[in-house]
Amino acid sequence: MENLYTHLEQVVLRMDSRFCTEDGHLLKNKVIEAALSLDTALLHYLLADEKLKRQFFSEVDRLLVFDKVHFQRFVMNKQFLPDSYTSFKNKIGLTNENGEFLSESREVVLSWPYKDCMLEGGQTKEDAKRQEIFWNETLAPDEISRLTEPKALCHFRRYDSKGEHEATELRPDDNLIIKGNNLLALYSLRERFRGQVKLIYIDPPYNTGNDSFGYNDSFNHSTWLTFMKNRLEVAKELLKEDGLIVVQCDDNEFAYLSVLMDDIHLFGRDNHLATIINQSANSVYGTKASSKDKTFVKVKDYILIYKKRVSPKIIPLYTKSEKQIYDSHEFIYENGKRQSLVDWFSTNYGAIFQKYTLKVSKENIVRLLNFDQKFYKEVFPILENILFEAVAAGEKDLPEEISQKLNDGEIIQYDGMLYCREGKGNGKLRFLRSLKDSCHFTDDHTPEYCKADILGDIWNTSSGYQNINQEGNVVLQGGKKPEELLQKIIKSLTNENDIVLDFHLGSGTTAAVAHKMNRRYIGCEQLDTQIAMIKSRLQNVINGDQTGISKSVGWNPQNPELTDGNKYAHNSFVYCELAQANQQLVEEIMAATEPFKLQEMWKLLQEKGFLSYKVTPKMISQNVDAFDDLSLDDQKRFLIECLDKNMLYIPYADIDDADFALTENDKLLTRQFYARR
Repeated sequence: MENLYTHLEQVVLRMDSRFCTEDGHLLKNKVIEAALSLDTALLHYLLADEKLKRQFFSEVDRLLVFDKVHFQRFVMNKQFLPDSYTSFKNKIGLTNENGEFLSESREVVLSWPYKDCMLEGGQTKEDAKRQEIFWNETLAPDEISRLTEPKALCHFRRYDSKGEHEATELRPDDNLIIKGNNLLALYSLRERFRGQVKLIYIDPPYNTGNDSFGYNDSFNHSTWLTFMKNRLEVAKELLKEDGLIVVQCDDNEFAYLSVLMDDIHLFGRDNHLATIINQSANSVYGTKASSKDKTFVKVKDYILIYKKRVSPKIIPLYTKSEKQIYDSHEFIYENGKRQSLVDWFSTNYGAIFQKYTLKVSKENIVRLLNFDQKFYKEVFPILENILFEAVAAGEKDLPEEISQKLNDGEIIQYDGMLYCREGKGNGKLRFLRSLKDSCHFTDDHTPEYCKADILGDIWNTSSGYQNINQEGNVVLQGGKKPEELLQKIIKSLTNENDIVLDFHLGSGTTAAVAHKMNRRYIGCEQLDTQIAMIKSRLQNVINGDQTGISKSVGWNPQNPELTDGNKYAHNSFVYCELAQANQQLVEEIMAATEPFKLQEMWKLLQEKGFLSYKVTPKMISQNVDAFDDLSLDDQKRFLIECLDKNMLYIPYADIDDADFALTENDKLLTRQFYARR
């Protein structure tokens, strides 16, 4: 069965060798250049073929006019490939034409999960346990009318310490979990939360090839980037002026995504804050090792961080230091006067030493400054003491006299701070600070007193990945991010009560960590299996779940002794859904297992569905035999493409339309969501 592109190729190649490669394929760029310059020979070939003449020429006052823009888009369109599905689409005229640069494109990429598979973003082909398929569809600008209008919401449920029950009100500070297509959910959130979100974290599909975002080829770079661009554009509008967006990805799309986000129309290179390299494994083992003789096995991914506009204040993160540097300091200079280190500690910390019946001696001071573990655990169990940290600003501001004394290996108190060097001479300059701001946590997330170094842009969270399966008391074998990783991100970029958004929520890690860290959160997810997992996981958190980061943040909302005012005011969340219209038909089509069910669905679509303006039911009926020859998956894909995507969900403007049968409670809470009465 020959499609239109193949026919065009054969006609042109047969007539003119200028447009032919050595192996007999069409030189697309040369054909397009000839078309744009109105090459007379090419136009002659096109006019001589009746099929091509009908496709690319229009009659105006008995004259034939060549549509060169339509021809250019057609030739460059990757969808025109020789398979039965595309041939069927071409036959009935249901095709999508594009060819604009990505930065100029106003197309929208929608996606739907196939059956009930989970999209495990970080999964590689070596890890694959099953085929994961997503449908995606690219809509041209002229196909979009009501797509991004705010949507009605329904099925409101509140989850709190009493369990699950019907929600009867929405509070201004409620945590939210929304089920539905995340692009359309973002546009609805924009109506309520524009300029209010402090942090957006997403771990989108990595486009590994295993994700199967496509059919004729994989979810290719341009489609994936359009998919991301659509969502990032509206997500940016949700951010506060000093808000940040964090996107996690791997090598497959890192370079492309960086260029996209650097675009001035999105975030811009000047707003790139950092790129974190996240090490997810210390060693290579299991199925990952099977490719060791073919490539360098991947043990890391990337975390891209962009600010919206105003530079935020970053809270430094710390990691344990193994250095033992305080063994030779004997004197301290304070206000220009020299005194022994023992005397200085006796004056400033003598009461603490005395409380623990400990002698202020050089030996004990060295153990204190070196954060001797046994010393702290046995002697100072509640002490918030001091540590030495590298000076961030240059030491050139210090007076020469001070610098010389530092070079001699002495401790100096100057301008309200204590300074020393690591050893004598040109060692690193350090100053004393409070331990409570830089306490390191062990692998089991219990606090320990130790020297700490500032954590840079290489993070090792491998221990978190090793113990990930049972975090949140929900089992997921792959694609789950460790709570330790999200804790680092949320701790460094937000404060309590800030809003955190994740519109690729997956297994719910972002929401669970935000909940335990007393941040407000919004999560979006589309898959039923993931939604069930998220609900269960967050209910476990509300009930005092002690996995993941719980011990390190002291999470225990059930203990009244730990409750401090409104500390646990957000210990609940509200679940709701974008109210479905055509989306319900999409899910019924995807659930079909037999061709006759799809034939019934086609009848239903004509009766109840909002069909695309491009669809002519009569043409489909005339080609029913070709439809029957398609595979079951292609039949499903075709029926989904027939639907009007502007009506996947019920527009808020139609909330009172009786045909949609929304409950009075759904209408009430939808109005509260949009702060309208």
